[in-house]
Amino acid sequence: MSTNLEVPARLPASALPDGCRAWDGEQARRWTRALPPRWVPSRVRARFHLTASVLVLVAGCLLPPLAEIRPYVVALVACHVVWVAVRPEVVPVAVPVLAVVVLMQQPRPAWTVTGPVLAVLALTCVAAVVRLRARAGQRAAALAAAGGVTAPRPDGDRPLERGKFLIAAGLFLAALGGVVAATADVWDLVDDPRLSRTAGWYAVGLGLTTFLSGRLGRRRSAALRDSPIPVLRVLVRYDGTGDTEVFAADDPQARRPLFTVALRELPDDDEDDGDDEHDEELEDLLHGLDSPGPLREAVLYGVPCDGAEILLVGAGEQPDGPPSVAWSTGPVRPLSEGAARRRAAALRRSAARAAQDEERRTAAAAAVADPDSGPVPVRRWGAGWWDRLGAAGLVLLGWCGLLGQDGVWRYVLGALIGLMGVLSLPRKLAWRITADSSGLWLSGLRRVQHVAWDHIRVVECRETVLRVDSRRASFPGWTVHGPRLRWLERRLGRLHPYERTAAEITAMWHDPALRPAGTCGEGQRGRRLWPLSVFLAAAWAAVLVLLLS
Repeated sequence: MSTNLEVPARLPASALPDGCRAWDGEQARRWTRALPPRWVPSRVRARFHLTASVLVLVAGCLLPPLAEIRPYVVALVACHVVWVAVRPEVVPVAVPVLAVVVLMQQPRPAWTVTGPVLAVLALTCVAAVVRLRARAGQRAAALAAAGGVTAPRPDGDRPLERGKFLIAAGLFLAALGGVVAATADVWDLVDDPRLSRTAGWYAVGLGLTTFLSGRLGRRRSAALRDSPIPVLRVLVRYDGTGDTEVFAADDPQARRPLFTVALRELPDDDEDDGDDEHDEELEDLLHGLDSPGPLREAVLYGVPCDGAEILLVGAGEQPDGPPSVAWSTGPVRPLSEGAARRRAAALRRSAARAAQDEERRTAAAAAVADPDSGPVPVRRWGAGWWDRLGAAGLVLLGWCGLLGQDGVWRYVLGALIGLMGVLSLPRKLAWRITADSSGLWLSGLRRVQHVAWDHIRVVECRETVLRVDSRRASFPGWTVHGPRLRWLERRLGRLHPYERTAAEITAMWHDPALRPAGTCGEGQRGRRLWPLSVFLAAAWAAVLVLLLS
């Protein structure tokens, strides 16, 4: 994966179960040889299969040859695209049902429609069966690597949390979709109630899929609570994208990740969530989310295979830190050889981009310390053309949402869009940060907020958000959102305005000699933004009354 030459953080001997074997390279290769072939979709990203599913849904609603297909059939086929990628357990059962439903349609669609649909269903069924059988080979290889060594779970009698949110969210989404589908003829929201009915059945399918994912995850996590559990020694590290990579125990250079899994670390029993030190540690953790973490020794509890749930006891990231216990919050996702190479290339590109961005941020911070610029009484940063372009895009999006609407619904939707606009657009159009010798003055909707230099906790730009926060609980935090096109920034070799603002303020925060020497008068501290909200509300109301009446 990389040429990381750092020595992995060691796991204390007390955390190693008796007889626990190392998952070495030879055993790991046997496990990877049991993975399904490359043509089987096992690591499709969520946005890809959801986008494909929505495209199938739209095609089934709008294409003339498919106009006679029932809404629930279109929704089932669209949900099937999701099942193939994330819930292969459903596919062997769903395919025969879908085939019968498609063939029993009245009036029966032409064979030019049903033929390709049935062929795709058969292909996806074969892929799902191959993937499910591959899981058995992975389990056998992992059990052979463990050599029969087992250990009780290390987390005590903590309650099982896995799957609760997914179960509740799935039931809510399914119920909401059922209501939409059942009342499509009552609510005259669109010209064709078939669209509402199809969308409602699609929501029902996604809701039941989410519910099933929660139930499966909960059941598989509960199985880990039955002692004894197979254990293996491995190496792990956070990958910088929200998941954890697992490597063979004899791969200290992290060349070949075996699989990725999302984890949630269990808190200590004596942890004080209100403690300032804990808050600072959390901020440090959030700052490091974009880059891979250090390589650590760990003990894996469970049998790793595609879709499995596991538990990891890993060495602390600090040299003398205690071991951490983390449950999986998502399924194990194996990496094929090709996926591992693509992942390595993506991480190298990401590291190169991060290095370039850091150079630009350093240059921006150095500009504040330029002796040729001379001392300044105050410094200001504010909204620019990029913020105004983003605000214009939001206005255009809101206007497009009203096109084609009529009746009372137009004004209800228009009022909701207007309310969101008057709360968000003023800051996008006229945000301002003013720095003087006492600290930062930040424009807000109702008042201008102040945070002293010594009370600043963080000034950062994360993706599209510029954020300032204080150590004082009375400060509610300050954020502004804006558009961002990273590919354009890289092509032009420019730093995003939010990144430059954060770098310059951070430089002054850490070095008192760089701070402005003057003090802001009341008129220099910025202005409250509520008058702009009133103006925008009046303008939007005029648009609704004059142009849409």
